[in-house]
Formats: sequence, C-alpha cells, structure tokens
Amino acid sequence: MSPLIPTCLQDEHVVLEPLSLDHVAALEAAAADGELWNLWFTSAPAPGQARAYVEKALQGQADGVMLPFVVRERSSGEIVGTTRYYDFVPELPRLAIGYTWYAKRWQKSHLNTACKRLLLRHAFEVLDCVAVEFHTDHRNLDSQRAIERLGAQREGVLRAHKRRPDGTLRDTVCYSILAREWPDVGRWLGLRLDRLSGTHTITTATTTAGD
Repeated sequence: MSPLIPTCLQDEHVVLEPLSLDHVAALEAAAADGELWNLWFTSAPAPGQARAYVEKALQGQADGVMLPFVVRERSSGEIVGTTRYYDFVPELPRLAIGYTWYAKRWQKSHLNTACKRLLLRHAFEVLDCVAVEFHTDHRNLDSQRAIERLGAQREGVLRAHKRRPDGTLRDTVCYSILAREWPDVGRWLGLRLDRLSGTHTITTATTTAGD
C-alpha cells in the first residue's frame, strides 16, 4: 500500500485539500483567470478539459505514484489552483513536487511559498523522504528562479525529456532538496513567508514553480 494517503495540509495562509471530482468547476474558474491554458509552460486545463485533468491525476493517485491537491486561499476560502506530489519512489522514499499552477491574480504572491513549505514539511517530516525534486522547462526562467528561491539545488538538465502541450520537445531542468538540508530550508521559507505575506498585494505577473 502506498504511503501517499490523501490528507489535508494547512497553515494560516493556505489549505491544500485532496483533489476530487467535486473540484472540477472551481479549477475551471481558477484556470480562466489569466487563460492559463494559453501559456506554453503551464499544465492548466483548457475549457472543458478540467474533468479529464482531474481524472488523470486521480488515476496517478490510485496507481500510488501521485498525490494531487487543490489550493484554497485561507482568507477568502477560494480555490485558486492545484499542485501535487508525483514520481513517488517508495523504496527510498523520494518524490517530486509539481504540476503547480495558480490563478493569475495569485501568482508571484506569498501563496507559492506557503504551499511549498507545507508540501516539503509533509514530505520530509511525515513521509520521511530522503529527497524532494522539482522539474521545469529549460525555457521557463521564471520557474527556475522561483525554485531556486525555495532553496533547491540545481542538479542538471535532461535533454529532450518530454513533450510540451503543443507537441514540441523540452529539456527539463532538475532541482532537489535533501533531507539534511530541510531544517535550514524550512527556516528560510518561514522568514521569506513572513516577509511576503506582510507586504502582499495581488499582482498580474505569470509564473509557476515546478511542473
């Protein structure tokens, strides 16, 4: 049995709820804020495709290799995006964090830092992971900078690693955080979150951190 058991992760900023088919309409609305499906670097579903998107994520959960969440902003109660664990290797254990996207008005806010801190804490302190990975398109420089701001170390590039939604081949930049690095990374994320949430204004910039 996979230890990736659906669970709710939360703090004073955000709630990560286990993804379900009940979230289809809310995710459609979140993706419509900024028409995220038109961005070459995002995995957000196009109109009418959210149900298939959720079903595919839930199949990954059933197969024991994924644990998908919806992102609910705490103060408003609104679902504003999604994220997940994937590529789970139980023998180590080790996993990746990605498939992350947020409604346009919440991008480059404190929300991503809050989500990543919750996911990293659960991965290292509950799932006892030896490492957590992040993957992103080599052309997505905003995503690379966002991952580096989390404290992750760049490992290298997998060339011609996968296809983008438009069918073109992408090189994937790989990052990781090791278990022994988590205490320092966790403290850094806490300090960064305090600063970001204290000065937060909703922006119109577009980025994701890891996919």
